[in-house]
Amino acid sequence: MVEDEAVVAMLMEEGLVAAGAEVIGSASSVDEALGLIEGAACNGGLNAAVLDMNLEGTAVSPVADRLAALGVPFVFASGYGDGCERGAHSAASVLAKPFYSDALVAAVENLTAAERRSGGTGHPLPLTNRSSDRIRV
Repeated sequence: MVEDEAVVAMLMEEGLVAAGAEVIGSASSVDEALGLIEGAACNGGLNAAVLDMNLEGTAVSPVADRLAALGVPFVFASGYGDGCERGAHSAASVLAKPFYSDALVAAVENLTAAERRSGGTGHPLPLTNRSSDRIRV
């Protein structure tokens, strides 16, 4: 998770953990986020990420670029709405702020739908269906 507002990051983490996700960390800057990604890549990887588009005036683009290079799906969280500029990642979803935790959970579940098919039906599974299957965010 990349979010520069501490309270928002805390609420996002609580919602994801309550839904069964394993949150590997929260970063408030591009450098912190890149460090978390590299650490996770060496320790089981990531299944999904949630990126605040604007980190105190700094674009999150380098983080999105790195996640894309690793094949990790992500959603942008933005107060600018769905029509915001996403640069090279125009196909990425946008979760418009403010949002409820159920919308965040649904967005992360949808990101992982391709990897976590339910009996081949194409429906996303919940963030966890057993402890060894937890989605890493």
